[in-house]
This record gives sequence, structure tokens and C-alpha cells, in this order.
Amino acid sequence: MSSPASELAHRLAREAEAVCRHYLSNGRRHGNYWLVGDARNTPGRSLFVRLSGPESGKGAAGNWVDAALGEHGDLLDIIRKACRLDDFRDVVIEARRFLSLPQTTPGSVHPRIQAITPIGSPESARRLFAMSQPIAGTLAEAYLRHRGIAALHETANLRFHPRCYFRPDNRSAVETWPAIIAAVTDLDGKFTGAHRTWLDPARHDKAPIETPRRAMGSLLGHGVRFGMARDVMAAGEGIESVLSLRCVMPAMPMMAALSSAHLAAILFPASLHRLYILRDNDAAGDNASAILVERAIAAGIEAIILSPAFDDFNDDLRHLGVNELRTAIGVQIAPEDVARFMRLPA
Repeated sequence: MSSPASELAHRLAREAEAVCRHYLSNGRRHGNYWLVGDARNTPGRSLFVRLSGPESGKGAAGNWVDAALGEHGDLLDIIRKACRLDDFRDVVIEARRFLSLPQTTPGSVHPRIQAITPIGSPESARRLFAMSQPIAGTLAEAYLRHRGIAALHETANLRFHPRCYFRPDNRSAVETWPAIIAAVTDLDGKFTGAHRTWLDPARHDKAPIETPRRAMGSLLGHGVRFGMARDVMAAGEGIESVLSLRCVMPAMPMMAALSSAHLAAILFPASLHRLYILRDNDAAGDNASAILVERAIAAGIEAIILSPAFDDFNDDLRHLGVNELRTAIGVQIAPEDVARFMRLPA
């Protein structure tokens, strides 16, 4: 039976390229390897990370060797060195944060032998989604419409839970708030996780808590999907931002990756020919967009970045309105996609 540390290393190895792009961003892919100067993300070509291979043994994915220093290890070691972490407990916390796994409760057992609890697993996420109800006529629908989002077609993967548990980071008593529950799925439509947005029942806004958005289950490479992607699709970070673009491109399949790091690591449908990247207007959005463009081009996919005038496309929708947003997007997308995906002005 593998140890919890080994299981965590195996999970990272399954997403080896995404780990490298995030923690070793000064390197780049070369064949089946990620090349960088060293495990502290120095530019160069001395350290080789294997991106695919068996789960263990010779040639395992995630294993690396620094030819200059004679060092080697797995992706937990990469996180430790890249983030300058001395305590292995902090390495585990950072690795689980990257993988969108729940944090284990600190106790007397050393993290290397501490059990990884199933709380927050895809199964737990699936149960939460099943316990929720369609958003029609609920606080969830009111919240989205208050943000200017009127196009709510193909949103069966958004549901509402009137009393969703919320545990503050300081581990104080559990609270309950209404929440939007979004299903996260893979390319085949398989349920892999859920995303929660807690709401304030007294006003059409997020709940007044420190972290009103949290995910559970497996997110990396996956997303909250609206429509079935084939040859053309759009991908962005937030659910509200993606739904805002659906107001002016109602026929275009879209997905919300839920963070900039996860946007950079989305998986591509085999039939995809053109990808629109819905960029958030900040440094993280710029970085994610640049990485995704590079990955798409390497996969033979045309990549087009769509840029908002304000912080994100929900800000654009609320400040500019549907007609101005439609005009702004119409000049950014491929001409053949205007007639195919955009709603014509009334």
C-alpha cells in the first residue's frame, strides 16, 4: 500500500506538465521532458523533468534529474525547492492547494504518514451536486441576473443549495450559506469535482466571508462546461465571466476553468481547431493566456485571445451593456464565427 506522500506525488505526476508550467515557468517543453536550469526555476537546461511514463520505477512521470548538480527527485521535491519550503508539512499544503484537494487537519501524526481524507473527493462533490436543486427561481438565478447575466441556457451543470456548509480557514464552527454549486467535468462529460460560490441571502452578492469561492474534487485540466465543444470553443477563468460572453455568443461552447493556473492547464478536445481564450485583465490572466496560447499552437490549434475593457467580461457586461460588449467582441473573433455564434442585435 502506498504512503500518502507517494499518492500525492503520483497525483502530481499525472499533471506533470501543468506542475512544471506553474513552478518551473522559466523552462519549456522539449519532447517528453521539461527543461529548466534548476529546481528553483532558474533559466537554463540542466534539469530534466519527465512528463509522461509509468507511475513508478524507471522512467516514471514526474521524476527529474539535475545534470549539473547531480540531484534528483519527484515533483514534491520540485515544489519544496521552487517555493523555498523547509517544512514538509508546508510542501503537502502547497501540493494539495495546487491540485485543489482539501487540506488535511494538522495533528500529532507527521504529514508523511498522515492519511489523506476523502473529504472533498469527486465522490463528495457528486453527492453535494445531487443534493442541490436547479437554479431556476432561486437565489442563484437572482445573483446571476443581478450581475447582468440573462443568457442561462445550457446551465444544467449549475445548481443551488440553500444551506451549504462553509468552514472558515481558522477552523472555527461550521457555518451554512446558500451557494451556487457548479459541476466540474472532463472532456467526456465525467463528473470530477464541484465549485461552490456562497451567496448572501440578504442581497444579490457573494456571502460576506473570507473565501466565498472554493472547489472540491479534481479540477486540473477540467472545467465547468456550457455547451458541447467540437471544432471551436472558448475558455476563461470565472463562471460569471464566461456566462457574460455567452450573452453575446450564445451558440459558442464555453468552459470556466475556475482559476488562472487551471486555465493554463485545460485539456483540449481532439476535434478542436480554434480556441478563444477569455483573458482576465491582470498579471495572472496575462500569464495564463500566454501559456495556453503556446500549448494550443503546439497542439495545432488556432488560439485567439479575447480581452476585456475592464477587469473581466462580467465587468464589461455590467459597465458597457450587451450591445457594446457584442460590438467589442465582434471585432476580436474570426469573421466566420460572427454569423455562426453571435446573437444579432435586436
